[in-house]
Amino acid sequence: MARIALALPVALEDRISDDALRHGHDIAARSVSALELASLVGSLKPDIVIASSEPRYLNDRVLAACDEAGVRIIALATDDAARRHAATLGLYESMDAASPWPEIEAVIDGARREPAPKRRRAERGSVIAVWGPSGSPGRTTIAISIAAELASLGHTVALADVDTHGASIAPALGMLDEAPGFAAACRLAGTDTLTHLELERIAQRYESALGGFWVLTGIGRPSRWPELSGERVAATIRQCRTWVDYTILDTSSSLENDEEISSDLFAPRRNAAAVTAVHEADSIVAVGSADPVGLSRFLRAHVDMMETASTTDVTVVMNRIRASAIGMNPNGQVTQTLSRFGGIESPVLVPHDQAGLDGAVLSGRTLADSAPRSPARIAIRTLVTSRLVPEPPPVARTLRSRFGMARATS
Repeated sequence: MARIALALPVALEDRISDDALRHGHDIAARSVSALELASLVGSLKPDIVIASSEPRYLNDRVLAACDEAGVRIIALATDDAARRHAATLGLYESMDAASPWPEIEAVIDGARREPAPKRRRAERGSVIAVWGPSGSPGRTTIAISIAAELASLGHTVALADVDTHGASIAPALGMLDEAPGFAAACRLAGTDTLTHLELERIAQRYESALGGFWVLTGIGRPSRWPELSGERVAATIRQCRTWVDYTILDTSSSLENDEEISSDLFAPRRNAAAVTAVHEADSIVAVGSADPVGLSRFLRAHVDMMETASTTDVTVVMNRIRASAIGMNPNGQVTQTLSRFGGIESPVLVPHDQAGLDGAVLSGRTLADSAPRSPARIAIRTLVTSRLVPEPPPVARTLRSRFGMARATS
């Protein structure tokens, strides 16, 4: 016999409690909310908690109380949203709420034979800011391609458009942007209500056979820049770290601290989003255009970017390498120029492939999907595998679920 505490919707509670009593178990408590359940677990110390995986019945406080008391949790999911909520809390094996009692009984038996494992804490994902000077050096193209390549390696990825001057990820991927996802995330972060479920609700999904990723589209009108305050952007980035493995931030070019020209120290800043993104990033991909004007702009702006960044993990990418703009031996000339005038060594050189890039934009697809053999795509993939993710891609491993069942993940 097991002592069971329940936290379920009424109809589901009636069915589960009747089955449990019929099979000789004792119902120690019936809770109507996660708060009530958390307060009861420590004093009652049931053998098992059976809870709906909806936020109303299951949250971090419940899991902490059960961990402290050594109590197993069986989560019953009524839909995909509830199942995702359980996963964000560290419960990776949710049973279907319609499961017959014999299946639940088998899990109870297994749970009672093994000690309760500690909850798997949320991991800290990496944040990569893609920055470049004014003049359209290809920041968005590189950001989209990095997201696509990371997703193709099996990682979970979110691509966020943080550009307050000229957001362009949505049109580049053929997405509607009437309701900018990143601005919505910032508003929720400002009221401390941004959750993983909310991120998935407001984000759009780019689907690909190589690997899909989430997209938080940018503001459609530059006049909406006050919605992306530094505090809100920082809070959104923090939440994204626990949502996905990699968050890619496509930033604007200007990193000017415009408070120097303002008499109101508390007024919103036009460049706060870009400054915050560069400052919060774990690594930065600095993109320049490989032509005389682009190189000059990059070398001047690169100094300001390094002063703003809090990381030294900066990879310089020179985009659109071509002899027609830089002369003979373009790779050598670009490399020598960066070394001589900027002290920058070992840049990543991306060949110019206008036809491949035009095809990607025309179809609203990533370069990896529309032109997988493009020399530009190959160079960006090498950047990702050798500079950003030098370790091997995730391999199958076994995780122990909270109620003693194992599953393979990748």
